[in-house]
Amino acid sequence: MLRVGLTGGIGSGKSTIAGVFEVLGIPVSSADKEAKRVMNEDPLLKAQIIRHFGEEAYTGGLLNRSYLAAEVFSRPDRLELLNSLVHPATIAAGQKWMKEQETHAPYAIREAALIFESHTNSQLDCIIGVSAPAELRIRRTLQRDGITRDQVLQRMNNQLDEDTKMKLCDLVIINDDAHAVIPQVLEIHQMLLLRSSI
Repeated sequence: MLRVGLTGGIGSGKSTIAGVFEVLGIPVSSADKEAKRVMNEDPLLKAQIIRHFGEEAYTGGLLNRSYLAAEVFSRPDRLELLNSLVHPATIAAGQKWMKEQETHAPYAIREAALIFESHTNSQLDCIIGVSAPAELRIRRTLQRDGITRDQVLQRMNNQLDEDTKMKLCDLVIINDDAHAVIPQVLEIHQMLLLRSSI
């Protein structure tokens, strides 16, 4: 089974592309969803987050995402600290999930914004990038998350530059509202099916 990464900057449309692969019957795991799950369910991780970010990090036993976002996105040192706590647990959960897919599918996809930043690219056989122009990514994120433009820009600045990220990917899907994405996904799907059968 091929282990495939799916990455792109904030607002690039990774989740939309992941959904198309799911329709094709390919198992997809989201690092964002996995991170939220472990932050809410892993008692050791919860204790570490509370120790470093205070009791306000959780409300009624659940992660207070808006509080934590305000704490980290304008402070690189705090974001780095949070990532150092959350990434190992999320990566371990992703590896466990990928192992579970081995007998079920020709390939499985791990969707994550920070594949290169977290150095998990070495655990993957192929990485697909999702590319979109910066202004479109900003607009999509504003509509989706209901945050300010400055907050979107802060989050973009905490990710690897789009051009650099796409050059590191093996395959790239253009999701700029001008190119149809389904034919691009179908072409990659066929390519990966072929590679997985060799």
